[in-house]
Amino acid sequence: MPASPYRFPFRTAARRAHRAAIIAGLIGLLAPAAMAAATLPVVELTAGIHLIHAELADNDSARMRGLMYREALAPNHGMLFIFDETDTHCMWMRNTLLPLSVAFIDNDGTIVNIEEMKARTDDTHCARRGVHYALEMAGGWYKAHGLRAGSQIKGIEKAAARH
Repeated sequence: MPASPYRFPFRTAARRAHRAAIIAGLIGLLAPAAMAAATLPVVELTAGIHLIHAELADNDSARMRGLMYREALAPNHGMLFIFDETDTHCMWMRNTLLPLSVAFIDNDGTIVNIEEMKARTDDTHCARRGVHYALEMAGGWYKAHGLRAGSQIKGIEKAAARH
């Protein structure tokens, strides 16, 4: 059967369309990662002898994005959420790819309660009483470092001054 005179142009157009689809797919995959990698200020906190590097989520946009789309956290790195008012704030894990532990912290840096949060769920995890802060760390971080309700997180006042 003789080759169609349209075969070569069709193949080229199909290849271009296929490449465009691949590029669009890659952009779709990389966009959340780029969004997650948005630079936030980092504050240093301490919990006993442990130094914590916490990204500061102190506005609505940063608090809503949180640690979504992250595939890993460096050791002793997390995110400190500063809320505009003291309340029984709640956290959830939509689009969060790794399990996290969250400590709800009152105004003087005392941990009120710690919750373990499973990745990719819409379950809510709430403070047991009004708090002004929440500190998310890798899943199991607080238990592994011997921290519990009543433990102190130092450096909160420096973070609050930046808010």
